[in-house]
Amino acid sequence: MKVQEIREIAQMLAIPTSKLKKGELIRVIQKTEGNSECFDSGQSGKCGQRECLWAEDCN
Repeated sequence: MKVQEIREIAQMLAIPTSKLKKGELIRVIQKTEGNSECFDSGQSGKCGQRECLWAEDCN
């Protein structure tokens, strides 16, 4: 997913996006949604969330 698309999702959730990098922004979105902040943590094979919006970019 492109950063601009991620920023749009964040804006819908009232998350400030100005200084966050892609991974940081995704983790803030995950936290805001009440999910585990696991994006890019090296746990993609263990998290079990195959339907995750971020799965394609995660490792």
